[in-house]
Amino acid sequence: MSDRFDVITMGRIGVDIYPLQTGVPLPQVESFGKYLGGTATNVAVAAARLGHRSAVISRTGADPFGEYIHQALRGFDVDDRWVSPVEQYQTPVTFCELFPPDDFPLYFYRRPKAPDLEIHDDELDRAAIADARIFWMTGTGLAEEPSRSATLAALAHRAKSGTTVFDLDWRPMFWSDKGEASRWYREALAHVTVAVGNLDEVETAVGTRDPEEAAERLLECGVELAVVKQGPDGVLARTRDERAVAPPVPVDVVNGLGAGDAFGGALCHGLLHGWALERTMRFANAAGALVAGRLACSSAMPYAHEVEEILSTNSGSAVNA
Repeated sequence: MSDRFDVITMGRIGVDIYPLQTGVPLPQVESFGKYLGGTATNVAVAAARLGHRSAVISRTGADPFGEYIHQALRGFDVDDRWVSPVEQYQTPVTFCELFPPDDFPLYFYRRPKAPDLEIHDDELDRAAIADARIFWMTGTGLAEEPSRSATLAALAHRAKSGTTVFDLDWRPMFWSDKGEASRWYREALAHVTVAVGNLDEVETAVGTRDPEEAAERLLECGVELAVVKQGPDGVLARTRDERAVAPPVPVDVVNGLGAGDAFGGALCHGLLHGWALERTMRFANAAGALVAGRLACSSAMPYAHEVEEILSTNSGSAVNA
């Protein structure tokens, strides 16, 4: 199909409001920047920056922030045809505080309900989802109905065609019970080919924080590639026949919140090009490190030449996302 997408993501969307002062508690911050945000959205932006045709399935409020989201998506060359308004809920905003190198508290304003959890099964373009080279969904989309049923329906319809990625994206504030999250994570894992998560996220999915054991359990759930982010110990990637570890390279962290999304878009880039596992992990880690050294998330997503430059200056290593 000529209209085929390289990457379609499904899940959280919103507006990030980030302080323009570092190391200042939120009550004392005097100026902020406004940016497109949301894990699934940022991954689509990252993929687009790397030259891929991408789209997002999500919903906004019918408000000025919703219109801003459409303008921002188009500005990033991300297709917004499946981002529709919900009259009864406002577009969510997210504030953060910046205390580098590793403290970035997040404050989500998504009550009484975020519109991106109002995605309905009957709204899905199933043909496009099935045809996309990569379909990317997140754990947040499983947190509430009708988004949960719509996400699982999309996975069942896709039936592991192409590459289907589950970004575990464990956000405890979106769930009333961790056991409930684990239940739905396990159901979704049966339909995907790739699982990506940090230690907290893999523990929610498969019950262990040990990276090797977590990767093994994810493979036992039926995925073909398990990616476990280990923080300062780098990233472990496992298939049934191959293992790769991307160790960290120092980066002057400004805001670590978008690093994982940049990693995700770059992971898609490597998978779409059919790269070897180690090369893909090194490239994804480098992309994440670049964004960790920048303030914003979506607008900070790197271009391919920027990633290659940091890899060339850290030859033999990879950077931590």
